[in-house]
Amino acid sequence: MKPIFWGTGIILLLLCPACKNNIVYSSVKTMPVYGWKTTNPAEFTFAVPDTTANYNVLLYVRHRKNYPYQNLWLFIEKKLPDSTIVSDTVECYLSDQRGRWLGNGMGSILEIPVLYEQNIRFPRNGNYTYRIYQGMREDTLTGINDIGISIERNQ
Repeated sequence: MKPIFWGTGIILLLLCPACKNNIVYSSVKTMPVYGWKTTNPAEFTFAVPDTTANYNVLLYVRHRKNYPYQNLWLFIEKKLPDSTIVSDTVECYLSDQRGRWLGNGMGSILEIPVLYEQNIRFPRNGNYTYRIYQGMREDTLTGINDIGISIERNQ
């Protein structure tokens, strides 16, 4: 049994670096402990290395188990290199209808990935900025720890 286990472990170690090469940008912003204000966006700026490649944009929501809602509305502003701004709204379900959390984690913090844009091309070289605002009906939303984004190249 040990040789099979070690062989599997070595194969996984060799494959893991190949998976990481697809990530073009990844960052996480921590929200204030007292709550996330509607006027305080999580802002992410990155350069697109290749406009001919296809990308996936994933959002990550880390929340505490005492988050008071089933879902989270996000307002997203994407600023292109030519200063054009594209706005969007995304609803993230954090629990099912019975109140069971959908994310994974340990202790009182859970994380859930949300596929925001799939197989897209960025039209121009340069810096792109994503501003993510909380769109709930509360001016200051409690229970959200972090908001993250990952830009991954499709291969």
